[in-house]
Amino acid sequence: MSHPEPSQPVHLTKASAIQPSGGQTEGMIRSNAIVDKCNGICATHMLAKPHTASAVHHHGEQDTVVYAVKGRGTVVSEGGSKRVDLEPGDYALIPAFMEHQEVNDGDEDVVWTIVRSGRIPEVVNLTGWNGEPVKA
Repeated sequence: MSHPEPSQPVHLTKASAIQPSGGQTEGMIRSNAIVDKCNGICATHMLAKPHTASAVHHHGEQDTVVYAVKGRGTVVSEGGSKRVDLEPGDYALIPAFMEHQEVNDGDEDVVWTIVRSGRIPEVVNLTGWNGEPVKA
């Protein structure tokens, strides 16, 4: 064999097993899908109910890739001055330490699949743009 042996078998998380987990914001339901399984990557699921917005936050040293599954949602950044709209099939990259909010201004649910560059997702909620971390 010309490559090392895999460190573990293929892992499956069935949709029916995904349950809300981690920090929550009213109207935003975050669920771990594949977390703490391997170094350097994790995946989560986010459901944003209509007319909701997350707290302003960042993900520490973790880069984040968002894949829009359903609905039309927005990533707000740069102190609230920049809006990036996502519709089904779109991808967005949120760099490490980028303060942002997820927003659903519409009348339908928004569903995103989120992949981060860490073993366990890191969320640092802030008191506002350029704010202090919210104490847990």
